[in-house]
Amino acid sequence: MRNWHLIIGTILLSFLLIGTLIGPYFPYIKEGLQENRMVMENGKFQRAPFPPSSQHFLGTDHDGRDLFSILIAGAKDTILLIFAITIIRYVLSLVLVLLSFIWKQPFTWLINWWNQLSSGLPIIFASILFITLPIFTFSPNRVVWVVIILALVELGRVSYIMQQKILSISRTPFVEAGITIGSGPVRFFKDYYIPNLLPDLIVNFCIDLGRVALLLGQLGIFSIFVTQLFVQTSYGFGELRNTSLNWPTLLGEARGDLLKAFWIPFFTASAITYLILTFNILGEGLRRYFEKGGHSNLN
Repeated sequence: MRNWHLIIGTILLSFLLIGTLIGPYFPYIKEGLQENRMVMENGKFQRAPFPPSSQHFLGTDHDGRDLFSILIAGAKDTILLIFAITIIRYVLSLVLVLLSFIWKQPFTWLINWWNQLSSGLPIIFASILFITLPIFTFSPNRVVWVVIILALVELGRVSYIMQQKILSISRTPFVEAGITIGSGPVRFFKDYYIPNLLPDLIVNFCIDLGRVALLLGQLGIFSIFVTQLFVQTSYGFGELRNTSLNWPTLLGEARGDLLKAFWIPFFTASAITYLILTFNILGEGLRRYFEKGGHSNLN
């Protein structure tokens, strides 16, 4: 049987990448990003946002910008955020697991404690707790801090999964043979564990991309934005302003439009849902691919 999860996931990812890399260069997208708050219609001035129409098939935002153009323009920032958080999380997890392999007691305890902490505290609340601290809210490097914090939130879970997989690999005959010939810890990790851990790493990494997309969407609903900047408007006064078109931020800004301009939160939430489904379906397809031994499962 064909691996439809892998096929569909690859197709969805291809559309996403094409739209992200090529879409912003289309004239329609560039023109759609121009503000046009007032238009003349039937002899009367109409004010944005405008509902879906033949001219704007997803409607516009409050500045009169084409919503489809905004989503295409914001796709790059959204994907970069998701990948940055997930990559940092997995790199740190590999380092932590390697340290637990060399110095077992302290780092094994740290991984177990971190995993229990993240399991007992809902991820969204833990993220809000740290991200909203004034030191990070008003920091000029807020984006960097938020990416690191969101990577650390579930670092214990990912490290624990890796550690348990390594424990199962350590019971296999080829690892016992490596112990017999006296391989060192670093060489053991590089030659024995990483090659056998890699398929699970790829699958879990892909699924975690969907988890991060969901987390960012939840933060957006709470109006907690990754890319915001504190701007002083007058002496002693200031406000937080968004500096990006990433989808979670757009979703948060559209919370008040559910009744008067439903298409703004609806299509933005649909875009985030597309991301989550793409990574989840692709992750499931990769899992089946590796379980059935590679290329044979495509036929």
